Amino acid sequence: MTGRRARTVAIDGPAGAGKSTLARALAEHLGLDRLDTGAMYRTVAWAALDRGIDPADTDAVAELARRLHIEVAERVLADGTDVTTAIRTPAVDAAVSAVAANPAVRRELVGRQRAWVAAHGGGVVEGRDIGTVVLPDADVKIYLTAVSDERARRAAQRDGGALSEVAAALDRRDTLDSSRRVSPLPDAAAMPADAIVVDSTGKPAAEVLEEVLTCL
Repeated sequence: MTGRRARTVAIDGPAGAGKSTLARALAEHLGLDRLDTGAMYRTVAWAALDRGIDPADTDAVAELARRLHIEVAERVLADGTDVTTAIRTPAVDAAVSAVAANPAVRRELVGRQRAWVAAHGGGVVEGRDIGTVVLPDADVKIYLTAVSDERARRAAQRDGGALSEVAAALDRRDTLDSSRRVSPLPDAAAMPADAIVVDSTGKPAAEVLEEVLTCL
């Protein structure tokens, strides 16, 4: 990024690549607010499970998403209830891909994500399709990745659970997210030509941040 300060930063990549850690550090460095769009989809998935709605029921989940008040900051709220921890459970992990594949849910949440950026005058936004769909005109686009074994280890350390089970769940989610019809998770080759591709495998968070900063 040359000539002017970055105001909108899109960070994409698969689960466990380190998007949240990078987004938090980059937002602090640039003095910008941060939005975790994955937490929004997780909140809809949690709310569906909480209300006894089948995550695969596209119409019911879409209506739920339209009505649900979601706040994502340091804490995540669903209709005023703090669900910061609740959205990181194995049950939500298993449900969120079906919710994220729902075209009506994606339309609703993408609209909210763009509105958040407009209201905040920019920001660091992390997710799966930010640089390709949500903010295709972002000042900076980053695709963060890591080998699957390391992503699984990080996820297991963060959320708990047996490494083998976490690895299998990540593989399933990668497959579902990459093959969904609407806004699939791109790989590095499918990202825009102006995206910064960073492999975080074996790198501490500070090194990943420094690598990104040298490209701005």
